[in-house]
Amino acid sequence: MLTIYKRHRQECPRRGTRGIRVELDSGKLDLRQCERCRCVLWIYGELDGRKIRESLGTRDWERAKDIARGWIAERKPIREAPNGITIDDAAAKFIVDARARDLNETTVYKYRLLLRKLQDFADRRGVKFLDELSVDTLTEFRSDWKLGPRAKLKMLERLRAFLNFSVERKWIVENPAFKIKAPKATLAPTMPFTRQEMTKILAALDAYGESAGVPNAQRLRAFVLLLRYSGMRIGDVTRLSEDHIQGDRLLLFTKKAGTPVHLVLPHSVVRELEAAPRSSSKFYF
Repeated sequence: MLTIYKRHRQECPRRGTRGIRVELDSGKLDLRQCERCRCVLWIYGELDGRKIRESLGTRDWERAKDIARGWIAERKPIREAPNGITIDDAAAKFIVDARARDLNETTVYKYRLLLRKLQDFADRRGVKFLDELSVDTLTEFRSDWKLGPRAKLKMLERLRAFLNFSVERKWIVENPAFKIKAPKATLAPTMPFTRQEMTKILAALDAYGESAGVPNAQRLRAFVLLLRYSGMRIGDVTRLSEDHIQGDRLLLFTKKAGTPVHLVLPHSVVRELEAAPRSSSKFYF
Protein backbone atom coordinates (compact mmCIF):
# COMPACT_ATOMS: atom_id res chain seq x y z
CA MET A 1 0.00 0.00 0.00
CA LEU A 2 1.30 3.45 -0.94
CA THR A 3 0.05 6.63 0.70
CA ILE A 4 0.31 10.12 -0.76
CA TYR A 5 0.51 12.91 1.80
CA LYS A 6 1.57 16.50 2.30
CA ARG A 7 4.87 17.01 4.07
CA HIS A 8 4.22 20.43 5.54
CA ARG A 9 7.00 22.95 5.92
CA GLN A 10 7.78 24.34 9.35
CA GLU A 11 6.11 27.67 8.59
CA CYS A 12 3.02 26.09 6.98
CA PRO A 13 -0.19 26.76 9.00
CA ARG A 14 -1.34 23.21 8.15
CA ARG A 15 1.71 21.66 9.80
CA GLY A 16 0.65 18.88 12.17
CA THR A 17 -2.54 17.93 10.27
CA ARG A 18 -2.70 14.39 8.91
CA GLY A 19 -5.67 14.74 6.58
CA ILE A 20 -8.34 12.18 5.72
CA ARG A 21 -7.40 8.76 4.33
CA VAL A 22 -9.15 8.00 1.05
CA GLU A 23 -8.77 4.64 -0.73
CA LEU A 24 -8.43 4.89 -4.49
CA ASP A 25 -9.87 2.55 -7.11
CA SER A 26 -6.65 0.57 -7.57
CA GLY A 27 -6.99 -0.88 -4.10
CA LYS A 28 -3.28 -0.36 -3.60
CA LEU A 29 -3.10 3.38 -3.26
CA ASP A 30 -4.63 5.90 -0.92
CA LEU A 31 -4.05 9.51 -0.02
CA ARG A 32 -4.50 11.87 2.87
CA GLN A 33 -6.52 14.80 1.69
CA CYS A 34 -5.98 18.12 3.38
CA GLU A 35 -6.75 21.75 2.73
CA ARG A 36 -4.79 23.51 0.03
CA CYS A 37 -1.30 24.74 0.80
CA ARG A 38 1.99 25.17 -1.07
CA CYS A 39 3.79 22.17 0.40
CA VAL A 40 5.18 19.36 -1.78
CA LEU A 41 3.48 15.96 -1.93
CA TRP A 42 5.33 12.89 -0.68
CA ILE A 43 4.63 9.18 -0.83
CA TYR A 44 5.38 6.39 1.60
CA GLY A 45 4.52 2.75 2.04
CA GLU A 46 5.77 -0.53 0.61
CA LEU A 47 6.43 -1.50 -2.99
CA ASP A 48 7.65 -4.98 -3.93
CA GLY A 49 8.46 -5.71 -0.32
CA ARG A 50 10.59 -2.59 0.12
CA LYS A 51 9.68 0.36 2.32
CA ILE A 52 9.89 3.76 0.62
CA ARG A 53 9.47 7.40 1.55
CA GLU A 54 9.97 9.77 -1.39
CA SER A 55 9.16 13.29 -2.54
CA LEU A 56 7.00 13.33 -5.67
CA GLY A 57 8.25 16.77 -6.67
CA THR A 58 4.75 18.16 -7.26
CA ARG A 59 1.92 19.90 -5.42
CA ASP A 60 -0.77 18.62 -7.78
CA TRP A 61 -2.77 15.71 -6.35
CA GLU A 62 -3.75 14.33 -9.75
CA ARG A 63 -0.17 14.41 -10.97
CA ALA A 64 0.95 12.68 -7.76
CA LYS A 65 -1.67 9.94 -8.19
CA ASP A 66 -0.57 9.35 -11.78
CA ILE A 67 3.05 8.98 -10.68
CA ALA A 68 2.12 6.54 -7.92
CA ARG A 69 -0.14 4.49 -10.19
CA GLY A 70 2.69 4.33 -12.71
CA TRP A 71 5.02 2.92 -10.08
CA ILE A 72 2.43 0.33 -9.11
CA ALA A 73 1.78 -0.70 -12.70
CA GLU A 74 5.41 -0.77 -13.83
CA ARG A 75 6.96 -1.67 -10.49
CA LYS A 76 9.33 1.24 -11.12
CA PRO A 77 11.98 1.32 -8.39
CA ILE A 78 12.27 4.48 -6.34
CA ARG A 79 15.43 6.41 -7.16
CA GLU A 80 18.31 5.71 -4.84
CA ALA A 81 21.60 7.54 -4.66
CA PRO A 82 24.60 5.23 -5.12
CA ASN A 83 25.65 5.79 -1.54
CA GLY A 84 22.18 6.45 -0.13
CA ILE A 85 23.10 9.92 1.20
CA THR A 86 20.20 12.33 1.51
CA ILE A 87 20.48 16.01 2.35
CA ASP A 88 19.05 15.34 5.80
CA ASP A 89 21.60 12.59 6.52
CA ALA A 90 24.53 14.66 5.30
CA ALA A 91 23.42 17.66 7.36
CA ALA A 92 23.11 15.58 10.52
CA LYS A 93 26.58 14.07 10.05
CA PHE A 94 28.07 17.50 9.37
CA ILE A 95 26.69 18.88 12.64
CA VAL A 96 27.99 15.86 14.57
CA ASP A 97 31.43 16.47 13.07
CA ALA A 98 31.25 20.19 13.89
CA ARG A 99 30.55 19.43 17.53
CA ALA A 100 33.33 16.82 17.60
CA ARG A 101 35.73 19.55 16.39
CA ASP A 102 34.71 21.66 19.40
CA LEU A 103 33.53 24.54 17.26
CA ASN A 104 32.03 27.45 19.13
CA GLU A 105 28.34 26.92 19.86
CA THR A 106 27.50 30.13 18.02
CA THR A 107 29.22 28.77 14.91
CA VAL A 108 27.39 25.45 15.17
CA TYR A 109 24.08 27.31 15.51
CA LYS A 110 24.78 29.26 12.30
CA TYR A 111 25.52 26.02 10.44
CA ARG A 112 22.33 24.45 11.78
CA LEU A 113 20.33 27.50 10.69
CA LEU A 114 21.77 27.31 7.16
CA LEU A 115 21.13 23.57 6.84
CA ARG A 116 17.58 23.93 8.11
CA LYS A 117 16.95 26.56 5.43
CA LEU A 118 18.51 24.25 2.83
CA GLN A 119 16.34 21.31 3.91
CA ASP A 120 13.17 23.42 3.80
CA PHE A 121 14.10 24.70 0.34
CA ALA A 122 14.83 21.16 -0.88
CA ASP A 123 11.47 19.93 0.41
CA ARG A 124 9.66 22.69 -1.48
CA ARG A 125 11.51 21.77 -4.68
CA GLY A 126 11.08 18.01 -4.24
CA VAL A 127 14.83 17.50 -3.90
CA LYS A 128 15.93 14.72 -1.55
CA PHE A 129 19.42 13.52 -2.40
CA LEU A 130 22.64 15.43 -1.97
CA ASP A 131 23.79 14.94 -5.56
CA GLU A 132 20.63 16.66 -6.79
CA LEU A 133 21.96 20.01 -5.56
CA SER A 134 23.16 21.53 -8.83
CA VAL A 135 24.59 25.00 -9.42
CA ASP A 136 21.19 26.18 -10.70
CA THR A 137 19.41 24.75 -7.65
CA LEU A 138 21.81 26.41 -5.22
CA THR A 139 21.59 29.69 -7.12
CA GLU A 140 17.82 29.58 -6.66
CA PHE A 141 18.35 28.74 -2.99
CA ARG A 142 20.59 31.79 -2.56
CA SER A 143 17.97 34.05 -4.15
CA ASP A 144 15.72 33.31 -1.13
CA TRP A 145 18.20 34.85 1.31
CA LYS A 146 16.85 38.18 2.56
CA LEU A 147 20.22 39.37 3.83
CA GLY A 148 22.78 42.07 3.28
CA PRO A 149 25.89 41.50 1.12
CA ARG A 150 28.20 40.62 4.03
CA ALA A 151 25.68 38.22 5.57
CA LYS A 152 25.16 36.56 2.19
CA LEU A 153 28.90 36.15 1.81
CA LYS A 154 29.17 34.42 5.19
CA MET A 155 26.18 32.20 4.36
CA LEU A 156 27.79 31.16 1.08
CA GLU A 157 31.04 30.34 2.89
CA ARG A 158 29.15 28.06 5.28
CA LEU A 159 27.35 26.38 2.38
CA ARG A 160 30.68 25.76 0.65
CA ALA A 161 32.09 24.28 3.85
CA PHE A 162 29.16 21.86 4.16
CA LEU A 163 29.43 20.69 0.55
CA ASN A 164 33.21 20.46 0.76
CA PHE A 165 32.72 18.19 3.77
CA SER A 166 30.51 16.03 1.53
CA VAL A 167 33.09 15.95 -1.29
CA GLU A 168 35.81 14.80 1.10
CA ARG A 169 33.61 11.86 2.11
CA LYS A 170 32.88 11.08 -1.56
CA TRP A 171 29.14 11.62 -1.16
CA ILE A 172 29.26 13.98 -4.14
CA VAL A 173 31.83 14.36 -6.92
CA GLU A 174 32.32 18.14 -6.76
CA ASN A 175 31.25 21.18 -4.77
CA PRO A 176 28.68 23.12 -6.86
CA ALA A 177 28.73 26.05 -4.41
CA PHE A 178 32.23 26.99 -5.61
CA LYS A 179 30.72 27.84 -9.00
CA ILE A 180 28.42 30.44 -7.43
CA LYS A 181 30.00 33.87 -7.48
CA ALA A 182 30.27 35.58 -4.13
CA PRO A 183 28.29 38.80 -3.63
CA LYS A 184 30.17 42.09 -3.71
CA ALA A 185 30.50 43.18 -0.12
CA THR A 186 32.10 46.49 0.80
CA LEU A 187 33.85 46.17 4.15
CA ALA A 188 33.48 49.52 5.86
CA PRO A 189 35.85 49.99 8.83
CA THR A 190 34.25 50.24 12.26
CA MET A 191 35.26 53.59 13.71
CA PRO A 192 35.39 54.30 17.46
CA PHE A 193 32.95 56.68 19.08
CA THR A 194 33.97 60.32 19.13
CA ARG A 195 34.49 62.23 22.37
CA GLN A 196 31.12 63.94 21.90
CA GLU A 197 29.35 60.61 21.33
CA MET A 198 30.93 59.06 24.44
CA THR A 199 29.87 62.08 26.49
CA LYS A 200 26.25 61.62 25.37
CA ILE A 201 26.34 57.85 26.08
CA LEU A 202 27.69 58.32 29.61
CA ALA A 203 25.20 61.15 30.32
CA ALA A 204 22.33 58.88 29.27
CA LEU A 205 23.23 56.36 32.00
CA ASP A 206 22.08 58.70 34.79
CA ALA A 207 18.45 57.95 33.90
CA TYR A 208 18.80 54.37 35.19
CA GLY A 209 19.42 55.48 38.78
CA GLU A 210 18.95 52.77 41.41
CA SER A 211 16.78 49.64 41.48
CA ALA A 212 16.26 47.56 44.63
CA GLY A 213 19.12 49.44 46.27
CA VAL A 214 21.58 48.68 43.46
CA PRO A 215 23.15 51.72 41.75
CA ASN A 216 22.59 50.56 38.18
CA ALA A 217 23.95 53.75 36.65
CA GLN A 218 27.29 53.16 38.36
CA ARG A 219 27.48 49.58 37.16
CA LEU A 220 26.53 50.57 33.60
CA ARG A 221 29.15 53.30 33.60
CA ALA A 222 31.88 50.79 34.46
CA PHE A 223 30.51 48.41 31.83
CA VAL A 224 30.51 51.02 29.05
CA LEU A 225 33.96 52.36 29.94
CA LEU A 226 35.43 48.85 29.91
CA LEU A 227 33.94 48.22 26.47
CA ARG A 228 35.32 51.53 25.24
CA TYR A 229 38.90 51.12 26.47
CA SER A 230 39.33 47.33 26.05
CA GLY A 231 37.60 46.80 22.69
CA MET A 232 36.19 43.49 23.95
CA ARG A 233 32.90 41.90 22.92
CA ILE A 234 29.92 42.29 25.23
CA GLY A 235 29.89 38.54 25.88
CA ASP A 236 33.51 38.59 27.06
CA VAL A 237 32.92 41.58 29.34
CA THR A 238 29.95 39.89 31.03
CA ARG A 239 32.23 36.96 31.96
CA LEU A 240 35.06 39.15 33.24
CA SER A 241 36.28 38.17 36.71
CA GLU A 242 38.78 39.73 39.10
CA ASP A 243 41.29 37.03 38.09
CA HIS A 244 41.56 38.67 34.66
CA ILE A 245 42.80 42.02 36.02
CA GLN A 246 46.11 42.42 37.79
CA GLY A 247 46.66 46.03 38.77
CA ASP A 248 45.84 47.95 35.62
CA ARG A 249 46.58 45.02 33.25
CA LEU A 250 43.87 42.89 31.66
CA LEU A 251 44.59 39.36 30.39
CA LEU A 252 42.03 36.84 29.13
CA PHE A 253 41.15 34.55 26.23
CA THR A 254 38.14 35.58 24.17
CA LYS A 255 35.22 33.16 24.24
CA LYS A 256 34.48 33.20 20.50
CA ALA A 257 37.92 33.00 18.91
CA GLY A 258 40.00 31.86 21.89
CA THR A 259 42.57 34.59 21.19
CA PRO A 260 44.50 36.17 24.08
CA VAL A 261 43.79 39.79 25.04
CA HIS A 262 46.54 41.59 26.98
CA LEU A 263 46.39 45.34 27.46
CA VAL A 264 46.76 48.15 29.96
CA LEU A 265 43.57 49.84 31.17
CA PRO A 266 43.42 53.51 32.21
CA HIS A 267 43.46 53.99 35.99
CA SER A 268 40.05 55.69 35.82
CA VAL A 269 38.49 52.58 34.26
CA VAL A 270 40.03 50.29 36.89
CA ARG A 271 38.67 52.58 39.64
CA GLU A 272 35.19 52.45 38.10
CA LEU A 273 35.35 48.64 37.98
CA GLU A 274 36.40 48.37 41.61
CA ALA A 275 33.70 50.80 42.75
CA ALA A 276 30.85 49.25 40.77
CA PRO A 277 28.54 46.81 42.63
CA ARG A 278 29.08 43.20 41.55
CA SER A 279 26.60 40.45 40.76
CA SER A 280 28.86 37.98 42.60
CA SER A 281 32.02 38.00 44.66
CA LYS A 282 34.14 36.95 41.67
CA PHE A 283 32.57 38.39 38.54
CA TYR A 284 32.28 42.10 37.85
CA PHE A 285 29.01 41.86 35.93
